[in-house]
Amino acid sequence: MGLTVGMTACFLIFLYIRFELSYDSFHSKADRIYRIVCDIKTPTEVIKAGGPSWAVPPNVKDEFPEIESFVRLSNTGILVRKGDAKFQEEHSMWADSSIFHVFDFRLLKGNPKTALRDELCVVFSETAAKKYFGKSNPIGQTLLLFGEGLPARVTGIMKDIPENSHIKADMLLSMSTLTKRFNPDLDGQWGNYGASAYLLLKPGSNPKALQAKFPAFLEKRNGKEMKQSQMYATLTLEPLQDVYLRSTRDGKNTGNITNVYIFSVVATFILMIACINFINLTTARSSERAKEVGIRKVVGAARTQLARQFIGESVIICIIAFLLAVILSSLLLPLFNQLAGKTVSQGIFQNARYVLMLFLAAIGIGLLAGIYPALVLSSFKPVVVLKGRFATGTRGIILRKGLVVAQFSISVALIIGTIVVYDQMNFMRNRALGFRKDLMLVMNTDGDPGTEAFKQAIKGIPAVKSTSLSSSVPGSGNPGAYSEIENKKGDLQIANLDLYFVDFNYIDQFKIKVLAGRGFSRDFLTDTTQAMVLNEAAVKMFGYSSPQEAIGRRFKQWGREGKIIGVIKDFHFRALQEPIKPLSMRIEQRTNLVSANVSAANMTATLASIEAKWKTLIPNRPFSYFFLDEFFNKQYRDEERFGKLFLNFAILAIFISCLGLLGLASYSTMQRTKEIGIRKVMGASVRGIINLLSNEFLTLVILSFFIAMPIAWYFMHAWLQDFAYRTEIGWWVFVLAGSIAVLIAVFTVSFQAIKAAIANPVKSLRTE
Repeated sequence: MGLTVGMTACFLIFLYIRFELSYDSFHSKADRIYRIVCDIKTPTEVIKAGGPSWAVPPNVKDEFPEIESFVRLSNTGILVRKGDAKFQEEHSMWADSSIFHVFDFRLLKGNPKTALRDELCVVFSETAAKKYFGKSNPIGQTLLLFGEGLPARVTGIMKDIPENSHIKADMLLSMSTLTKRFNPDLDGQWGNYGASAYLLLKPGSNPKALQAKFPAFLEKRNGKEMKQSQMYATLTLEPLQDVYLRSTRDGKNTGNITNVYIFSVVATFILMIACINFINLTTARSSERAKEVGIRKVVGAARTQLARQFIGESVIICIIAFLLAVILSSLLLPLFNQLAGKTVSQGIFQNARYVLMLFLAAIGIGLLAGIYPALVLSSFKPVVVLKGRFATGTRGIILRKGLVVAQFSISVALIIGTIVVYDQMNFMRNRALGFRKDLMLVMNTDGDPGTEAFKQAIKGIPAVKSTSLSSSVPGSGNPGAYSEIENKKGDLQIANLDLYFVDFNYIDQFKIKVLAGRGFSRDFLTDTTQAMVLNEAAVKMFGYSSPQEAIGRRFKQWGREGKIIGVIKDFHFRALQEPIKPLSMRIEQRTNLVSANVSAANMTATLASIEAKWKTLIPNRPFSYFFLDEFFNKQYRDEERFGKLFLNFAILAIFISCLGLLGLASYSTMQRTKEIGIRKVMGASVRGIINLLSNEFLTLVILSFFIAMPIAWYFMHAWLQDFAYRTEIGWWVFVLAGSIAVLIAVFTVSFQAIKAAIANPVKSLRTE
């Protein structure tokens, strides 16, 4: 049972790790594809952008012959209409026509060379195409895009992008639509950042040598502008297969190599515990087979024959465990996929090579776990064991105790790790964020002309307490804006500030505290054109020791000039993995999010009333909404999944350890049957005998705790460093983990101890 559970857990974790490491490996040219990223140094900070400026990719392609091709990708949300059906496609992307040359996204219909060449061309994934066109052929059919209803032609259907791709889209739109129709100067904009860019190098090209040429290239093409703006760019090439797991550029949209390492260690530990149990129980039972070995030797069995026999038995047990593990893995795989939040495998036989690897591992475990017992058993002297004088050696006892300590050290470390992970999750969910997020309904109108009228209309619904308009809400992301703010010395200091466009109600509705000055007010006409509000982080960036000092200072930002009228208390507008960054707010018409603070009573009726207003005032868009608390907490989805997986595998490790402890307790009790009988005859109490049998194992568990404590602290302290705001590993974590381990051990051992303590001593002392 222990081997089966251990192999199953290890195999499932192996599937997860292999899946995480396989991201983007399906592209045939993956070894020649590099993402080009950018560090932008300003007088106040270094911005780590996930892509270069729009002008870089087409210009580097012309400049350097070692580049075979490039492709730019930019995520967007598109309103798509077909007849009366309306969809807001959030998983859509602008893409250069070279995408099908650089990447292996296979077109099922259409020409990969021309599918995205012309303006207003669209390529759908196979699944998305069925949503719009059913079983009919979509090639050449027309859809209406954006609020203005531009006719777009379907030019291709691609196979659904595999799940192990960091690029995800159900709909691709031709980049020429963006660079020619909507923003004709985009290909020449060196200071505009907003797209991911990938380079396909020619075979044999040296990426490091190419990267070394970029500084001179930027100086030649953009040196003057960088000097004027005091924003200096440095370009770096990231290998495609490093983007998902090893890049730090995309925040929560990527994987975590640390988690892969942690699960690798957990899998190894679980398998180690299972092997330790197997060795422990086999050597513990060795005395029972002493006479068998003696008789075999007397009738002519050689030591090598005996060793082969016992190793063979070990291998057979492991093969049986392998077969059971295959069945169990197959049954648990759907649940495991659900826990992982992704389909790590469609079935365990999807890749037969992995099952073969598990089989070979089982053989290896059998050989490894069987060698020591085989050597011990085959070394018994027949004269001694057949006289009945055989006793377990001191070395064997020390080995078994050492193995128990090892496996419980691992279990205690996993218990500590689980407590720390869940404490951090609880810390993030319950930390004061500095803004109101409960019962906040948010609707995205994508700048529809009816936005203001819709906001005013829903204010009349009794359950709607207040409304506001903004370009962003906490957790939704926001643009960085080139800004010049007067610092403490009186100079205009250049910085890249996060920017929220808001209306007059925003600060009050979200209960963001104003520390100095005032918020936006309709009583001041200049607030719509010449006023800015900063957060504490921004004030500190410009050298002010108190929020009050920043009031009345000058600013320039995106063509606007004016003065700072207020300073708000820092609030977490991004996930707690990131520190609070400098933020600016301005009154602006470019708002697309309608936020409504609603009453909790009769929510269904409230939503129905709001939807009715939407359909009247914004008829061309599908009604969609989210609650801010749920939306904000989605940022911690990966950590929550990690915590659930960690908890489940920690429970399995503890379960396997308990199996081993139960077996050893049973064996120890059996060995001391006559001793217990004599003690009872001499007047020993049931409680005294239980303590006698339990104390030996409890001592080992306590020793395990002291070994595991510093190791677990070291690794979990390192894990917590990924969070800008984190809990501390308090003393109570270790006390709780130690108490859990002791209780588990007591419960496991006490069953056998109580059974032995209440047994009739007459039976124990009866001569065989």
